Amino acid sequence: MIESHFGESPPFSLGVEEELMVLDAETLLLAPRAAELIAAAEGSGLPGLLKGELFASALELNTETCESPAEAEEALAELRAGAIRLAEERGLRLAAAGSHPMSRPEDEAIADERRYQEFVAYAGVSARRQGVSGLHVHVGMPSSEACFHALEGVLPWLPVVLALSANSPYLAGEETGLQSNRAEVLAQLPRSGAPPAFASYEDWEAFVDRFARLGIGADYTRFWWDIRPHPKFGTLEIRMPDQPTSLRVTAVLTAILQELCRTVLERPRPAHDPAARGMYQQNRWAAARFGLGAELIHPDGERTARASELAAELAGDRLDTSRTEADRQLEVGREHGLEAVCADLVERTLG
Repeated sequence: MIESHFGESPPFSLGVEEELMVLDAETLLLAPRAAELIAAAEGSGLPGLLKGELFASALELNTETCESPAEAEEALAELRAGAIRLAEERGLRLAAAGSHPMSRPEDEAIADERRYQEFVAYAGVSARRQGVSGLHVHVGMPSSEACFHALEGVLPWLPVVLALSANSPYLAGEETGLQSNRAEVLAQLPRSGAPPAFASYEDWEAFVDRFARLGIGADYTRFWWDIRPHPKFGTLEIRMPDQPTSLRVTAVLTAILQELCRTVLERPRPAHDPAARGMYQQNRWAAARFGLGAELIHPDGERTARASELAAELAGDRLDTSRTEADRQLEVGREHGLEAVCADLVERTLG
């Protein structure tokens, strides 16, 4: 049995993780110096944590448990401001986006931690390509059964969330034609995309335990699915969105995901339908390719709809559902070049 803490925090409480890129102030290329910022932040009184990631140039901002999206937004604003100040003091800049427009991930340094070095040794080039950044939102769940119910209810809407958040149109200096290169890169990992169509939380738990027993995955955090239970925190962890540049986009996406969890738990649990994973995979690809212009299979499975229309159902008037942050990157890049894209990301990350 996996130790769990469901129900120990208020239902639908939030924890938000943003992944930012550390850049050299002169070149605006990735700089492998996140560890310096993490060390400098100790004892600083920030409302959360600065943590490292797989790449030495990746900086993760973690809020504490928040009751509302507004509280999470306030905490992230303070975390961003504090991290940016520490970076500027060291001749660095921070940028929030799903991918760096110019730096080639395979050329970047891996963080000097044993678990990351072991992962690279196992996954090889698939790991070395993971120089991409995402927004992770934890939503407090009252029980393991509610967590599984919410997972299955939220999952069909995640391609819409991906389309709305798309913010990685460039990769290694190239305009690839994808609105979210990050989604494609993540799909190269083992145990990625949608989780298998389990019939119950207990089936999920048994599956994870089997992998651990076989020595393939140490625990459930080694499953890089777009959405997963996180029993240690008592949450449902949603990992689908590209990292937004605008803090306002982060806040709205956080609110949308909280609202989705609340809404689906007010309804009966969806019928067990393994074939629906095929529709999810189609929608995930279309959202990564076309963003808000994607034609998606509606989450009800009975018709198609434009991603922008479905996004408007979720966001209302809180976000512009006609264009993505990826569209802005492309406009700047086509007119002014990729260095200008990087400069724009840095400026908008500061807000």
